[in-house]
Amino acid sequence: MSNGISILAHTQPASGDAALSALSERIVGALGPAVVESAIAFGELTLVVQASDIVYALTYLRDDPGCAFRCFVDICGADYPQRAKRFDVVYHLLSLRHNARIRVKVRTDETTPVPSVIDVFPAANWFERETYDLYGILFSGHPDLRRLLTDYGFEGHPLRKDFPLTGFVEVRYDQEEARVVYEPVKLTQEFRNFDFLSPWEGTDYVLPGDEKTSA
Repeated sequence: MSNGISILAHTQPASGDAALSALSERIVGALGPAVVESAIAFGELTLVVQASDIVYALTYLRDDPGCAFRCFVDICGADYPQRAKRFDVVYHLLSLRHNARIRVKVRTDETTPVPSVIDVFPAANWFERETYDLYGILFSGHPDLRRLLTDYGFEGHPLRKDFPLTGFVEVRYDQEEARVVYEPVKLTQEFRNFDFLSPWEGTDYVLPGDEKTSA
């Protein structure tokens, strides 16, 4: 398009892609430079929006009669450590009036907050807290941005790809102290990398019955 926004389409359009293309043109025409990219793939429309315009964009998608995306489904995150803006914040909306779904993405880094959309969709409250807890993504204007799923005193963010698989601490109930205690992780055996090969292959011994297959 002339305004520099790229519109991508799946190589084999599925039924309904024409309606999604019309919807995409309507949204891009209304939001203008707020939309960085619009893509149709696998029967769904995805928009990439400037992080600073996410409240404006979601408000339009909710209130415009041709969109009517009034059902807030969820927020999730995605981590791409090789990128300067390593995180995608992904919003999923549903329009019951038009029987359509839309995915809206914004990109950010570890230190730049994304505006909270609680004033547009109050249901986003806990989803933003979950995204902050698991990825460390910050949301400006959130009234109570605390951890939601991890334990008290937890350090780090579990879904970042730099988090150790074994964790830092483990908890157990101590019968003598009659309370839950925190201890450094202790592995009862050497940590193993599983190759997920078939248990019937690669062994140095013959399992019972295998001698029948060699004939």
